[in-house]
Amino acid sequence: MAEKEKGRGKKGSRTKEKETTWQERVIQIRRVSKVVKGGKKLSFRAIVVVGNERGQVGVGVGKASDVIGAVRKGVADGKKHLIDIPLTKSNSIPHPIKGKGGGAKVMMRPAAPGTGVIAGGAVRTVLELAGVRNILAKQLGSSNPLNNARATVNALETLRTFTEVAEDRGIPLENIFG
Repeated sequence: MAEKEKGRGKKGSRTKEKETTWQERVIQIRRVSKVVKGGKKLSFRAIVVVGNERGQVGVGVGKASDVIGAVRKGVADGKKHLIDIPLTKSNSIPHPIKGKGGGAKVMMRPAAPGTGVIAGGAVRTVLELAGVRNILAKQLGSSNPLNNARATVNALETLRTFTEVAEDRGIPLENIFG
């Protein structure tokens, strides 16, 4: 009987390890209302960022009548919209990039090791959960957290590695650096 309990403990720890690889951070929780026949119906909207700090990140939105349900739906939506991003050896991005999402624009530049994440608001959260450690970023235009998070994801989606660029152009990798 003791062996069975030990076995369960091990299985439980394995599932916990799988669960802990994904981190979730709530950017914003907002109370929204909808006017219906009987009056106003209140619900909550949660904007959640999901990432594994190893190059995968997603932004999700969830709406429910309670906060916990909204966050749960947001996490599920974030996991559906995961993207892979290329990271350099110094945990930065390969090249400068701009992204757009709604009225928000985000500009990002790679930074030297030891710089840290220099960004604000939703952009910072997305970059940290993506695993980026050295970057310079600036929000331009809107200050809406959802649009800024989506603009960041848009920018990270369009990142390309040097090998991808060399393959697309049909030239050796050495010619790109020359």
